[in-house]
Amino acid sequence: MSRLYDTIEPNVIDEKMLQKAVEEQGPQEELGQLAKREGIDYKDVTELQLDFRNILKIDNLWQFVNLTKLQLDNNIIEKIEALDSLVHLIWLDLSFNNIEVIEGLEALVKLQDLSLYNNRISKIENLDTLQELQVVYLRQFKNLRTLNLTGNPVCENEQYSMFIAAHLPDLVYLDFRLVDENTRELADIKYQYVIDELKQGEAQALAKLVEEQAKQKELEHHKAAYVEYLNGPFLFESMYAEDTEAAKLAYLPGMADLLETYKSKFVLICENLFAYGLKEHEKREAEVSTFYECLQEAIQDSQQQSTKIILDFENDSQGLLDVIQNLSNFEIADSKLVKYNEDITQLSDMLMTLEMQTVDQLEEIIKDFERNIADQVSTFIENVQGMMAQCRDLENHHHEKLLEIAITTLEKIVKSEFDEEMPDDVRLLFVDKDTIVNAVNASHDIHLLKIDNREDDIITKANSWSSSVIEEVHKNELSRNRNRVREINQYIDHLQEELDNMESLEQME
Repeated sequence: MSRLYDTIEPNVIDEKMLQKAVEEQGPQEELGQLAKREGIDYKDVTELQLDFRNILKIDNLWQFVNLTKLQLDNNIIEKIEALDSLVHLIWLDLSFNNIEVIEGLEALVKLQDLSLYNNRISKIENLDTLQELQVVYLRQFKNLRTLNLTGNPVCENEQYSMFIAAHLPDLVYLDFRLVDENTRELADIKYQYVIDELKQGEAQALAKLVEEQAKQKELEHHKAAYVEYLNGPFLFESMYAEDTEAAKLAYLPGMADLLETYKSKFVLICENLFAYGLKEHEKREAEVSTFYECLQEAIQDSQQQSTKIILDFENDSQGLLDVIQNLSNFEIADSKLVKYNEDITQLSDMLMTLEMQTVDQLEEIIKDFERNIADQVSTFIENVQGMMAQCRDLENHHHEKLLEIAITTLEKIVKSEFDEEMPDDVRLLFVDKDTIVNAVNASHDIHLLKIDNREDDIITKANSWSSSVIEEVHKNELSRNRNRVREINQYIDHLQEELDNMESLEQME
């Protein structure tokens, strides 16, 4: 029997409620106060208790991605939903709510209609995540071992326990009781065919998801090469998608063959551009990879030289410091300290000189890289412009032929020599020469604009990539140099501080 809403206004799970719940359930001493001041990252929360809060709807829990235990008992929740991001759930308590059906199970729990069930599977479309593939909502929680639904209307169904046991084979506890093997075996027998159908549907949906993900990955690769949707008639079709005049002009005599010839040649150019773009993308990637290998090799070589210089210094200075500490003659000790100070200065000069040499070497490598990238991008853009020029030439040729056909058709209509059927909106284009010419030109302008925009898009992205890559390289090198100089100075300061301490001790003695 459903719980009454009583006199308390139903609550929603909002930021204020979540913040309060997390703070109440977290550490209350100094650590808890610190968490309150600095804020709590919900990703760090593994257990959440939201019981007795008159919650009507599950919502806003998507941030708790690492949650393993969730208490939503003793509320007025009507539907299990909005838990999809909680893939690590082990323990879920929804007891004593108003849940009448489990989302995704109504076809079976209420109707036990296998044909409807199969129909639900067949209608899975536009799925973005594995969770959405689950026809049975709770099957998505692969780690779920404890589920409490007692006190909900859904439990009144006589098939409830066995149904849950069949559909959640890894569940250990249901409604505060251990799921015994006998119940599980009977459930497997009773729902064998249903589960088999379910698994088949899930497998098909998963295969579809994998296919969609592969397509998306491939599309991202094409986008990285700036040639997405050029491996087919996509650009050509986009030229005509918004061109209302073209649809009318297609009725002109001979247009079908003319358009088919135009399309085949246009698509061929796009496919050539697509193949070229992917090839050039590989070249750019290889150039970047080679550059960073050379850069890292030069940096490692510098680090090795620097390490050797420091080790040599430390080996030499250690013996010197031992001698100074054991000397009873202050004048000799002072001279040794002076020598040690000179050695520190010399070490600093050597390390800084090595870093300057490294900077010069890296600068040459970076300049070569910049030239290579600039040449590659420039060549790429020139070839893109050349292929797009071919597309424009085709469009111009098509425009001339179309205009020719349109004028010829107009002359035949004027002379009453045109006997072919023509829709009224098409015939209205032939009231005079200006009207039909304007229609043909308008169609032509739309097509050229599409070609120009696609060309500009490719060029803009290529130039933007080139600029961002070079900018990142210089930024990283500047950061590396600053960090290295800081490291050298800190090390030298440390040595100098040790020297100052020794001189102070010497003076005290």
